[in-house]
Formats: sequence, structure tokens, C-alpha cells
Amino acid sequence: MLNRVADLRFERGADRVGKFKVPDAKFFSQWFCASCGAKVPRVDAGRDYAITPMGVLDDDPRIRPREHIFVDSKAPWFEIADALPQHPAGAPL
Repeated sequence: MLNRVADLRFERGADRVGKFKVPDAKFFSQWFCASCGAKVPRVDAGRDYAITPMGVLDDDPRIRPREHIFVDSKAPWFEIADALPQHPAGAPL
């Protein structure tokens, strides 16, 4: 789930957020709880994104997928079974 950076607020545990950035990656990084290793929302301040992994949500976010991205690198055995738009790489800007 994608939000603006200003919309992200940690209720507690912000002091335990660990971060890992792949050295050669332009944007890719992972944020995680340094205590348990669970994924947590990450901030890309340069693009004003706060990216929330859907698996960390307790409640229905009331949004649904709009498109599929990076379909050229999906597992060959995975079949997309809906009619949503598909993009070979990232979503077009």
C-alpha cells in the first residue's frame, strides 16, 4: 500500500526499526522490526512514498489491487487470473 510520507505514523516501536538497502539498488530497501524481524512500513523520502507491506495490516485497508507490476519477473508457475492491467516492469509514471 502506497501513501505519502506525511501519512505514515508509527504508534510505537519506531526506535526498533532496522533498515537494509541493497548497495547497488537505486530504490530498493527493506525496513523491519529489529526485535522480531517482521516487515514494517518503509519510507522513500526522495519520492515522497511510504510503502506499507499489506501483510502488516490488522484490518481490511478497503483498497484493492489496480494493476500488476513486474510481471516479466514473476514465477513461471504463477498465473494472473484477473483482467487487471499488466506491466512488464514498474508501473508507468
